[in-house]
Amino acid sequence: MSFSDQVRREVRRTINDGDKRFACLYGMLLYTRVFTEEQICIQSESEDVSELVQELFKSVFHVDITASDKSESGHGSFTITDPQLIEKIRSTYQIDFLEREINLRNIVNNSTSAFLAGAFFICGSVTDPSKEYHLEFVTPSQMLCNDLNAILGSYGVSGRMIQRKKSYVLYIKDSECIEDTLTFMGAQQCTLDIMNIKIHKDMRNKANRLRNCDEANINKVVNAAMRQTEDILLLIKYGELQSLSPEIQEAAKLRLENPELSLKEIGELLTVPIGRSGVNHRFQKIAAIAKELRENESRSDTAQ
Repeated sequence: MSFSDQVRREVRRTINDGDKRFACLYGMLLYTRVFTEEQICIQSESEDVSELVQELFKSVFHVDITASDKSESGHGSFTITDPQLIEKIRSTYQIDFLEREINLRNIVNNSTSAFLAGAFFICGSVTDPSKEYHLEFVTPSQMLCNDLNAILGSYGVSGRMIQRKKSYVLYIKDSECIEDTLTFMGAQQCTLDIMNIKIHKDMRNKANRLRNCDEANINKVVNAAMRQTEDILLLIKYGELQSLSPEIQEAAKLRLENPELSLKEIGELLTVPIGRSGVNHRFQKIAAIAKELRENESRSDTAQ
């Protein structure tokens, strides 16, 4: 079952009184692709939505409708061609065949969530949040897209609109806005699922950042240790190490014996333990002498 189907199944359970049924069916009819004087067609690929369409028509218009073009699972398209029923639907909801727009008089007694659910059932979808955050409504006209965006905006949800072929798409990519939309429609469990996925993603990203940071630190320690070892060996070669203080000689000896240790760890091993900066200061003195020796080598090679 897709994540969209999970949302539909959960939201369907909330359409449980007369006002919500009336508003939900209004959302379905208003946002269905085909709504003309000749026919009304409600398409669904969801078994839950197909069953709900039949329940809503029975509740609101007291008629039984059956799906045509059924799939093996029993759901499909509902096509209404009876002129009397089409006119009854149009007059009940006051829908203009040519310029459909939201009529707020059909959404009463806090049934906006059910209306939005109806629109989602017919033209909405939401991507599996483990892959990406994306919720969209593929609406049949620019006016309906604008109206839907205005309703969501009144509840603090920010969407964007684009034209896709002959349809107008209202889409939401902000995870919190998606959560707010699903919660408003009645899909609280699906909202919690998104939150849990976000937590796992965040933990995984933090773990990756820590691992990358650790790797960078390890590389930094290794590179520094290699430079320090080269400097110390150069001083030994020219007999310069013995002329330095016992403290510096001790730090140099520990470095040669422990090339993998950090400055902090070397400082802890000294006879008189010191901090990282103290150890670094001793190696800087070694590095300065090593630099001078290399410059002398270079001048000698040039002279030859």
